[in-house]
Amino acid sequence: MKIIYEDKDLIVADKPAGMDIVSLGEELSKQYLELRKLERNGLIHRLDKNTSGIILFARTQESLIFFQKQFINRDIEKRYIALATGRIEENKGEIKAAIGRSPKDRTKQKVYLPFEPGAQNQREALTRFTVLKRLASETGDKYTLLEVLPKTGRKHQIRVHLAHINHPIAGDEMYGFKNQPRPEGLSRQFLHAKSIKLKLTDGKEREFESQLAEDLENALSKLYDE
Repeated sequence: MKIIYEDKDLIVADKPAGMDIVSLGEELSKQYLELRKLERNGLIHRLDKNTSGIILFARTQESLIFFQKQFINRDIEKRYIALATGRIEENKGEIKAAIGRSPKDRTKQKVYLPFEPGAQNQREALTRFTVLKRLASETGDKYTLLEVLPKTGRKHQIRVHLAHINHPIAGDEMYGFKNQPRPEGLSRQFLHAKSIKLKLTDGKEREFESQLAEDLENALSKLYDE
């Protein structure tokens, strides 16, 4: 696990896929003993187990509150790289749809349309995306490489929203469609937390970036520009 940045208040780590955030916090607390005094070892936000990339930990209670407020107030800018299944025609898009827990499977989230029962009790979610490349495999399967900006922070938001527009993330076994294609060698959802821009406790704004994970780079190398 790579540490991208640290100061007296903040640790910016590069989370590997396959490691849940609780285990990640426990591992960090062995190196940074002050994290043991904080709730969830100072974890500021969430990443899914099989999503790689930028994750933040606070080193003091004061800084934990400081950074969490920026998330609550939506002052943080997060960017992800995702490989969507199928060809997305528009170069830019916006998905605005409420998300809540699925009544059929409590481990999953779902989009609630305005006319659905319980929709009024769900939380609005907004995801914006830009097409980076349109790709294809040797067998003719289509994919679209996206930069994604979630403007809200709902659980599984990007995954649920892209599935909602019929372009689930490649390799996503929870929200993907039955028998959907996946690039050769891809063993998890193609979703990477590329960057976070936020204000530090000294008042300066900083942006931290994570290189695309090696397994995702290898999956892309099996695809061709359309």
